[in-house]
Amino acid sequence: MDSFPIIFSILLSFCAIVSCSSPSSDFILYPNFTASNLHFIDGSVGFLTSLKGTFRAAILSPGDQLGGQGTIFYLCIVHVLSNTITWSANRDAPVSNTGTMTLCVTGIVITDQGSSIKWSTPPLNSLVSSLQLTETGNLVLLDQYNATLWESFRYPTDTIVMGQKLPVGVFLSSAVSSSDLSVGGYWLSITASDALLQWQNVTYWKLSMGAAAYTTSSYLVEYMAMNQTGLYLYGNNGSAVVIQVNLSISDFGIAKLDYSGQFSVSSLSGTKFNTVFKGPDDQCQIPFICGTLGLCSDDVDNHICSCPSNFHFSSQSQHQTVCLPSDGSYSLSNSCNSTDNSNTGNSSFSYLSLGYGIDYFANDFTSPVKYSVNLSACEDLCSTDCSCLGIFYGNSSNSCYMLHNQLGSVMSTASSNDDRLGFVKTIVGPSPINSGQAVGFPKVALVLLPFIGFFFLAALGFFLWRRYTSSKTENLNLNSQAIPFSDDFDAFSIPGLPLRFGYAELEAATDQFKNIIGSGGFGAVYKGTLSDKSHVAVKRITNFGVQGKKDFCTEIAIIGNIHHVNLVRLRGFCAEGKERLLVYEYMNHGSLERTLFGNGPVLEWKERVQIALGTARGLAYLHCGCQQKIIHCDIKPENILLHDHFQAKISDFGLSKLLSSQQSGLFTTMRGTRGYLAPEWLTGSAISDKADVYSFGMVLLEILSGRKNFSLQRRSKCMEDEGFGGGYSSSSSGQGIVYFPIFALEMHEQGRYLELADPRLEGRVTSEDVEKLVRVALCCAHEDPTLRPNMVSVVSMLEGDIPSGQPKLESLNFLRFSGRRFAEAACTTEENNGEVDVIFPQWSASFTSSRSSLPLNSSRISS
Repeated sequence: MDSFPIIFSILLSFCAIVSCSSPSSDFILYPNFTASNLHFIDGSVGFLTSLKGTFRAAILSPGDQLGGQGTIFYLCIVHVLSNTITWSANRDAPVSNTGTMTLCVTGIVITDQGSSIKWSTPPLNSLVSSLQLTETGNLVLLDQYNATLWESFRYPTDTIVMGQKLPVGVFLSSAVSSSDLSVGGYWLSITASDALLQWQNVTYWKLSMGAAAYTTSSYLVEYMAMNQTGLYLYGNNGSAVVIQVNLSISDFGIAKLDYSGQFSVSSLSGTKFNTVFKGPDDQCQIPFICGTLGLCSDDVDNHICSCPSNFHFSSQSQHQTVCLPSDGSYSLSNSCNSTDNSNTGNSSFSYLSLGYGIDYFANDFTSPVKYSVNLSACEDLCSTDCSCLGIFYGNSSNSCYMLHNQLGSVMSTASSNDDRLGFVKTIVGPSPINSGQAVGFPKVALVLLPFIGFFFLAALGFFLWRRYTSSKTENLNLNSQAIPFSDDFDAFSIPGLPLRFGYAELEAATDQFKNIIGSGGFGAVYKGTLSDKSHVAVKRITNFGVQGKKDFCTEIAIIGNIHHVNLVRLRGFCAEGKERLLVYEYMNHGSLERTLFGNGPVLEWKERVQIALGTARGLAYLHCGCQQKIIHCDIKPENILLHDHFQAKISDFGLSKLLSSQQSGLFTTMRGTRGYLAPEWLTGSAISDKADVYSFGMVLLEILSGRKNFSLQRRSKCMEDEGFGGGYSSSSSGQGIVYFPIFALEMHEQGRYLELADPRLEGRVTSEDVEKLVRVALCCAHEDPTLRPNMVSVVSMLEGDIPSGQPKLESLNFLRFSGRRFAEAACTTEENNGEVDVIFPQWSASFTSSRSSLPLNSSRISS
């Protein structure tokens, strides 16, 4: 992170010293070229146009486009005839009207006043020769051989045009408003089976739900595109249509995710775009159409927003409204993810009914958290979950739905006898939000305020004095290897950084680091209780070595800005002197390893499937849902933590390598755990997200069997004639060695799936249920990474949206070799009193019979 300003200083220097090879024109630009809104004040011209004038590139303000007076400016691509913005570069970093776009030999750079860099293209493979805008609206950087170095089509914003592909793992994100192009709250993502609209990681519409959409094949989806006849999801290398939406023939069209949350396809008619397809059709199904708890009702041409009975409107901001309890003695509960945690730990909860005939968008896209419970038990579940803000209770099924993290709008249903009844979680006490009722100013405050101000100033002065003296003492005590506090602060001054804790605060929270709950390669983990009474897990990094600071900064930058229901949330960090600590949300059920292999109650089959599905969703988000691909590199039961109701959350992914979309897998360190490492780690091949897929397959086998994939039962003579086999082998002297993946492969070949299930589940799981998970696990375990499904496809298989794959036996035979290696290692371990050198191709590692992390190797792995 420290090198970021230096890199761009060098980049700007290139722009200053490299002269252009030929003059620029309206159709093609060469380095060194600079444009600004002031230079091209006429927005109808722009500084670059396509050859036939269909599109133009300009620095403009959307407010000006709408006839107003804009104050924020973006580098945009505009469809000239309709004056419609189809792409913007710096959508989350707008500039003033003096901002400039500079074309350098190293790419495009957008700066604002004082040469402040707001946006730039990523590092390129060679020097830029020219910049062109195609007739399809694609902004392209070319090298001297006219090869494409970078193109805007690969980085869509909220719109795609004809000829543009939206592949699996890439998504559209809505703008905040028509004049603010910053990323909003709605997403359109392409999965292996459908196109999904999502809000708060919850689906609210699928392309296949559209009245004009229908499915034509069962191939896995690879990308979405549109042409003159319709909108399509393609599979089988683009040769097969999976889902199609047939539309009237049009010369040109766009597909856009509007800031309101509605996805639409529009065709050009004259100088305007006419909407020919939209989803959802019912605007009341859009999650935040009426603000928090706003009641959406259908009208003939539009929707009407109101509040449920016993609630009233209250404006919070320009873009958000909220319905609050009319009774001022109740206030809405805050999520534990909220910045306002004033209600955290409050047990005085009450549930206000929304009444019948009111439903919530998420109920049709999520499963109940609990079946066969009464209403009181459902409320209790919500009361013990700080992220729960409300519930819906199914009267006929006795099922409990929970609403997490942020409340959206509710909607009127067609029938007043709707089965589900909604309740909002409230706290007994006045609302922290202005309810609109006049409140008299207490006279006693006139007396107390001066004293309060005096004591506040005194306390502030004392705090500053203590901080000054403590920093002086710290600087005197730090040795030459310590990192100065100011350096730490500069290193972590990045956007979106989580809360910064003091070391003394965390030391007190963990009772002097006494309550250890786990340990790993980078240090121990302690349970702590913060001043707000919330529980946290504090990882104290004690073994960071030469790369410690770099790895620590990487984890902070990555995990602090990633939020998903199946990823452990980083609440904050501490960096004082040589101390490095990370503060995570506390998972009260511990790790999957402890739950699965411990002595506690047996996990039921449904719970195992939910854990597997949650883990798969978390990995799919890391691989495809982030702006940059993240590979975990160490998926194993110890790194899968369980929260309430056995909700799976992946931990320890902050030290993984962050990849840009142009990179295939350049690693500088080798990470992983014996038994879960993909074969490519051991053969010198490039590492991709498919390495995580392999590890997930190994974990899935352990989840369904309740047994570790590799286990050793001591006997007097190792590897006797009966062999280690794939399943349980025994002799007169005792049990032998078990390498479960081989046993799973053999039972799959014979169709004997029930023998793979945890024997403690006898009679409570079917052969079909086990077969589904075994097939998924074996497909993930293929030796050839290209044969493994991606995690998006794995999620679809587990959810039943697509059939489970058929394992390729020829790509699984290597498991027999792997099992033999483990057996040889275990035998040598026994003969050498537990210590052994195990030889694999190109590497060796010393390990004991328990799992241990592999050594780092920085010389083998490259793209």
